[in-house]
Amino acid sequence: MRIARTASVLSGLAFAAVAAAAPATAAPAQPAIIDGSIADSPHAAARMFAGGQELCSATIIAPDWILTARHCTQGAGGKQITFHVGSLDQTQGTEVSATSVHDSPDADISLVQIDQKVQTEYAPLGTAGDVNVGDTAQVYGWGATCTDQPEINCQSRVLKVANVQVASVDCPDGAAGVSVCANRGDGITAGGDSGGPMYANGKQVGVASTSDRQSYTAYINVTRYRDWIQSVAGV
Repeated sequence: MRIARTASVLSGLAFAAVAAAAPATAAPAQPAIIDGSIADSPHAAARMFAGGQELCSATIIAPDWILTARHCTQGAGGKQITFHVGSLDQTQGTEVSATSVHDSPDADISLVQIDQKVQTEYAPLGTAGDVNVGDTAQVYGWGATCTDQPEINCQSRVLKVANVQVASVDCPDGAAGVSVCANRGDGITAGGDSGGPMYANGKQVGVASTSDRQSYTAYINVTRYRDWIQSVAGV
């Protein structure tokens, strides 16, 4: 990702990010930018839709609260936001609808209250010390698996996971906020993974914000915004 964000529009899918960075010189396209593998469970991930169109990834953090990226909720363009939760398959699971959206004033994260209480696995949110430089973290999402065509054409139907290596826990993100920055391990995030979780030491420590789709990604550092999350969602 870059870390100065360019809010990309993915061929008819506005902000189906992670938001892309525009490199100074074009790099060769990679055939499968997430790589990684199929997740072994939903890990509290939720697939976000706007007007029925797949858009971003997210996590359910309480029975009626979902955490995602601010550029995802803003990128919905006023269309009805819905989520599928509780399934590896983005076409399955429980469908819930947003009743209110709360965008962080300081970072690329957003809290969405939903219209029903869902009984499922909730993401345990990290606090200071749960993520450190050198950690191997796991990132999850239903995003693009190609770079040789519009990313909306190659969104993953099933939830994928990749390992990344934490390079910083307080790097600046051009999309706004303090981020956990990481280097590619066995995969990397792409369009459609925005809003999805980064886990370290069993806790959610990041929300996907930007990626260069090849080697580098930035996740808003959840541990830095726990007071705001608590004040809005009580979690």
